Amino acid sequence: MKTNELFSLEHTLAAELLAKCEYPWEALGSIKEYIISLGKTLDSSIYEEISENVWVAKSATVAPTAFIGAPCIIGENTEVRHCAFIRGSALIGNGCVVGNSTEVKNAIIFDNVQIPHYNYVGDSILGYKSHLGAGAVTSNVKSDKTLVSIKTADGKIETGLKKFGAMVGDYTEVGCNSVLCPGTVTGRNCTVYPLSRVRGFIPENSIFKSQENIVTKR
Repeated sequence: MKTNELFSLEHTLAAELLAKCEYPWEALGSIKEYIISLGKTLDSSIYEEISENVWVAKSATVAPTAFIGAPCIIGENTEVRHCAFIRGSALIGNGCVVGNSTEVKNAIIFDNVQIPHYNYVGDSILGYKSHLGAGAVTSNVKSDKTLVSIKTADGKIETGLKKFGAMVGDYTEVGCNSVLCPGTVTGRNCTVYPLSRVRGFIPENSIFKSQENIVTKR
């Protein structure tokens, strides 16, 4: 569940921030300031500051109907499709797809991540080559508004955070119309069945069929 167990940091511009965090959710409160600081150092031959504190790679494709709020960095060869709503504090890597009607806020999106259709990603980190199927969302606030804890086989880990969506490990596939409840952490190379409601920690190389049926990949 530690940062280096979930993510390959060579695949994100957030490597310096995440390397300081034993657990990745510790970075959530620093994303905004990190983007603003990092953006000012980006190579102007690769990135263009299209509005204050919004840097978009010149090789990226952004639909005219997309909204990009500050601060934000969008990486090389990334595609932001029609009606995407990037609210701000979003660091989006290279080769990503942010699809139609997808909403992103306070998130780190590693390289080659696909969130292509009707997704919500808030207060979350999506690892290298992870993918959310159509309609899959991260739920980032508990219904009773209490602080988020992570449920594990050994008990709860208190995060001290009111807003915490999901930490999705590298190469993880999340099926269509699934909900990752607040405090969900999936290890690397997991598969989540469509229409799932996921809570707590899912070990790497797992197939999540239901909360009571999690099996190891062979």
